[in-house]
Amino acid sequence: QLVWNLVYQDRFATCNKWDPFLVCMDLARSQEEVIDPKYLWIGPDGRNLEGQMYVNLTETGKLMVMGFKESMSGAYTCTLSHKIIETMTQEEREVVEAYKFMVYAYREADHAYQVFVRYTTKECELPANSRFFEELKKIINNIISDLTCHIIESSYKCHSFKRPKQGLGHELFVSFQVNPFAPGWVEVCHQVPYDCEDATNTRVQEAKDRIGEFFNKQAYVLKHEFQTVPTIHYVDNSFSATHIDSCRPGFGKNDLTHKNCASCCVVCDPGTYSPNNDVTCQICTRPRVKKYGARSC
Repeated sequence: QLVWNLVYQDRFATCNKWDPFLVCMDLARSQEEVIDPKYLWIGPDGRNLEGQMYVNLTETGKLMVMGFKESMSGAYTCTLSHKIIETMTQEEREVVEAYKFMVYAYREADHAYQVFVRYTTKECELPANSRFFEELKKIINNIISDLTCHIIESSYKCHSFKRPKQGLGHELFVSFQVNPFAPGWVEVCHQVPYDCEDATNTRVQEAKDRIGEFFNKQAYVLKHEFQTVPTIHYVDNSFSATHIDSCRPGFGKNDLTHKNCASCCVVCDPGTYSPNNDVTCQICTRPRVKKYGARSC
């Protein structure tokens, strides 16, 4: 779900979350009487917005951009011309004032979790290690499949170690990312009556909790139900999950340009792009991209 972010100085803006609603005057002017006002709105492409299908212009100078999209980001300027009439002489004088709004599309960041867990094994060259890893991935995916989540970027490494007063030991260091974009996630988003990002982030949070519970149960079973410890078994308290953000293609974070929304995924500026779910818009080496939200250079 696209929302919008507004950067402006001493201007009026009303936030309808999905449609920018801008007023062609500053706060001081809004408190005064304005005689014979005329308004001229110019969009980011330099064209007059009057008569455009995607905007609603009122006679009082208010502009609403409807069905806001990434490509609609940019500078919106309004020229307000009005008259000042001298009280004593009734002399009329025309005044022209210009206002500029920078409007950006943005999304809430998508959440994911990087998970780390360890298993004790008999030796690093054990053929069963890789089979165990593949089976573990299947089990975890089954646990969270109904949430339209899955694990990605999974891997493991085996390390040998020597602890004080103990012999040589071996452990599998397993890592994977819990991702909310398993096949079918788009259809799930269409079914929710509120923000897709909120639903997605709620699902991945529950997926992370389920996985944590799965590993905690393994520790309990090893302590209370197994008489003979399996060759490959979970290392108690080794489960950890780190929250990470990702942005949709064409979006990225920039806490310098967008200080008032540092955690937001804001549409990439012209001359930059983001082809994946990274949180940074990359600079084009040959800045041919002149649109907002580019996914390629």
